Amino acid sequence: MKGTQIILDHIDGHEAAARMVDGTLEDFLIAGDAPVPGTIYRARADRPVKGQGGMFLTTPDGPAFLRQVKGLAPGQLLLVQVTGHAEPGKALPVTQKLLFKSRYAIVTPDAPGLNISRSIRDEDERDRLLEIAHEEMGGSDYGLILRSACAGADPEEIGEDIASMVTAARQVLEDTGTEPETLHEGDSPHLQAWREWAEPAQIEQEPGGFERCGVLEALDGLRTGRIPLGGGGFLYVEPTRALVAVDVNTGSDTSLAAGVKANMACARTLPRALRCLGLGGQVVIDAAPMPKKDRRAFESALRAAFKVDPEETTLAGWTTLGHFELQRKRGRLPLMEILK
Repeated sequence: MKGTQIILDHIDGHEAAARMVDGTLEDFLIAGDAPVPGTIYRARADRPVKGQGGMFLTTPDGPAFLRQVKGLAPGQLLLVQVTGHAEPGKALPVTQKLLFKSRYAIVTPDAPGLNISRSIRDEDERDRLLEIAHEEMGGSDYGLILRSACAGADPEEIGEDIASMVTAARQVLEDTGTEPETLHEGDSPHLQAWREWAEPAQIEQEPGGFERCGVLEALDGLRTGRIPLGGGGFLYVEPTRALVAVDVNTGSDTSLAAGVKANMACARTLPRALRCLGLGGQVVIDAAPMPKKDRRAFESALRAAFKVDPEETTLAGWTTLGHFELQRKRGRLPLMEILK
């Protein structure tokens, strides 16, 4: 099917959301049992880890780890927000920089000021949005970022979003409890899809949508780890305990340019594959054979592809053995751990 579809459904009892573009699965969100990024706790400082410059914290969902803890003493209560998913057996990664996100607005209690997404360049539109922001924020000390989805959006909807996030922030920051507690839940897949997938799309919410729209078939293909690249090539994506291994294969293409073509296709496809499989951490690409002079083009293609990906990714570069390394934020639970 041509165009963009957003499908909200359940799979094996888990709430999930899929975004299909021209019949291809571009993104997939699924709920697991672990705490969701965005969750805010009142936590208690437990013990410092001097060698890592951080401290373990006690939360209602188990231990968390906070970096850069200058001035924090054991036993002290503090507000922290989950930033990603923990590896098995490790503490939750958290930060003290709280963000309250919705479709149109992000309220930033620790960063005052009114800001508008740089992608909105029309001056008249920016002026319109600033008026809405000033009206809704009033004399609040909180900061506000109006997201790119605000462009052309209904002012009442934007205002409601701002007010909702300000109220949520105030409730968390003014809470006076004295024990570790969950103060704000992170968004479920359906809410996250509404918040992040702002482009025009056909919405499918009736039960069975994943089967009707081809999501289940696409997931079955991804879960094999063998992902077609076109032209006969494919790549394998295999998570191990230490890293995610990516092997680029030219397949049936035996031309002189086969390696370059497969590697460039990998650069375009890999963000989508990692996104839908929920994979992060250290990623090592075993590229198909190609001349060293073509490495820069491959890096540029990777950089462009990951630039529009929602998870923070750092391109580390080439190893002595000719592998390419990157580091990707663990923003999601691995699909294989949920759908076993």
